[in-house]
Amino acid sequence: MLPVRGIFLSCEVTMDRREVLSALVGVPMLASCRNDAPAPPAAPPAPDLVLDTAPLGFQWPTLDPFLFCVHHDDAYPAANERFGPAASLAGRNLGSDFAGKDGWRMYHGRVVPGFPQHPHRGFETVTIVRRGLIDHSDSLGAAARYGRGDVQWLTAGKGIVHAEMFPLLDRTGPNPVELFQIWLNLPAVDKFADPHFSMFWSDTIPKHVVRDAAGQSVEVTVIAGAFGGIRPLAPPPKSWAARPDTDVAIWTIRMAPRARVTVPAAAPGTNRMLYFFEGEALGIGPRRVPVGHALRVRPDHPLVLENGSAAADLLLLQGRPIGEPVVQHGPFVMTTPAEIRQAFYDYQATRFGGWPWPTDDPVHGNAPERFARHADGRIETAARAPLPSSTG
Repeated sequence: MLPVRGIFLSCEVTMDRREVLSALVGVPMLASCRNDAPAPPAAPPAPDLVLDTAPLGFQWPTLDPFLFCVHHDDAYPAANERFGPAASLAGRNLGSDFAGKDGWRMYHGRVVPGFPQHPHRGFETVTIVRRGLIDHSDSLGAAARYGRGDVQWLTAGKGIVHAEMFPLLDRTGPNPVELFQIWLNLPAVDKFADPHFSMFWSDTIPKHVVRDAAGQSVEVTVIAGAFGGIRPLAPPPKSWAARPDTDVAIWTIRMAPRARVTVPAAAPGTNRMLYFFEGEALGIGPRRVPVGHALRVRPDHPLVLENGSAAADLLLLQGRPIGEPVVQHGPFVMTTPAEIRQAFYDYQATRFGGWPWPTDDPVHGNAPERFARHADGRIETAARAPLPSSTG
């Protein structure tokens, strides 16, 4: 018997001379030493974490429990003596100026940019101000000046009228204003809650700061929903976010160039949207998404985000859907058409408490200090408490 390594095979066999000759002149012997062990099963493909994408317009797409998200980013010029832009307003559709002429808008303002008195019922507004100032005035007599990283969380509930004006204070240089306004729905049982607002001053909003393996930094501002062991400030008591099982999160994410971060998974059934509004490109698994897109992403898998060559800014909104009918007419969001009709009737009859201000577009003077005066007389000022944060 001769030990021979098969010519066409890698297995070693023992053959007599006759078998060796047969192997040399034909292929039938191949079958006698073929490795018939089954191949290991192929690994399942990684799930595509991006379920859908859409380009970002002026108003961004949202999913239940969120109703609305808009990014205001206006490069206002120097101010005049009336807290408006020191520039000609000719050619603008004053009262409804959304065209973005010269890089800024007056919105519904005619002297000061912003939104003079208007009603809301049945939902909440979350206003995140990245640059500039907002002057709040409402039908309950409350007032606030906030901005420069502050957040106002307002439960409109059974009805409130408020004004949101953008006062320009610097008369020698530009007055940029950048903010998000997010509408978060209320379930039917809470649509007639008493109006309430909370102020989250920038110095007290928790932040999670981490450096990746390459030393690049990522900062997550935690407005709602815990991240990396950091818990947010308490939302208003009747908010959908105040319930322990709704998985509501509102995070802004700032990524250094080439930074990498893992966003933890949410609960199955949660709706999760990621808005990539500043930067160059973002990697999510095999996908590379250019800036200026909204992404509906899988909630039940961690998201590994890999930034491109420019610093990036993202907004994440997530929450368990309320799952109730949504009937919206302008500033009212209810669950039935009859409730919408009732909202208009109540507003016309009561003005949701009336309007205690001398103008429709109040501005709170030229002092830059931020403050809030609540309907019960309680006064807050922008806090200087140590910033709750974690570094990993």
